[in-house]
Amino acid sequence: MTTYNLAGGCFWCLDAVFRQLKGVDSSYCGYIGGSKLTAHYYAVASGITKHAESVQVTFDETIIPKETILDIFFLIHNPTTLNEQGADVGTQYRSAMFYVDDEQKTEFEQAIERTQANWDDPIVTEISELKDFYMGEPEHQDYFANNPTSGYCYVVIEPKVVKARKEFSKWFDDDA
Repeated sequence: MTTYNLAGGCFWCLDAVFRQLKGVDSSYCGYIGGSKLTAHYYAVASGITKHAESVQVTFDETIIPKETILDIFFLIHNPTTLNEQGADVGTQYRSAMFYVDDEQKTEFEQAIERTQANWDDPIVTEISELKDFYMGEPEHQDYFANNPTSGYCYVVIEPKVVKARKEFSKWFDDDA
């Protein structure tokens, strides 16, 4: 099993896609990369902690390749905008990858190189060493499945799920 800690805007969007992939064992919404010793939603949302909304996704690389997880990550958010994704603005919505060792750092660097061809603007995704991951509150876990009538789910999350399913259909769990 491999675990990646990734930030790409609202954590609900990343989580919604990753949970539907074959080989994904778990996906948790949380907070990462900040300057405070603890993090919770309202403090992170205010921007004062400098944490990013993130997902901690654990998957079986014998079922879904590491490269595929990273390519999907770059497909469902814009890695060329600094501290914003659509209407979500602030350091908490930055594009970032947090590595646990040199091997993961190299995987992340290679993913950025691979995906740059898909973007006209330079990729600004931050690559940093993982320090701490703070689990998000229960109401943020599996938000998309638990809030199907939410306008945010319909307007923001669903198009990302559809886009990922279209481009990477063979990796989606038919039961999801």
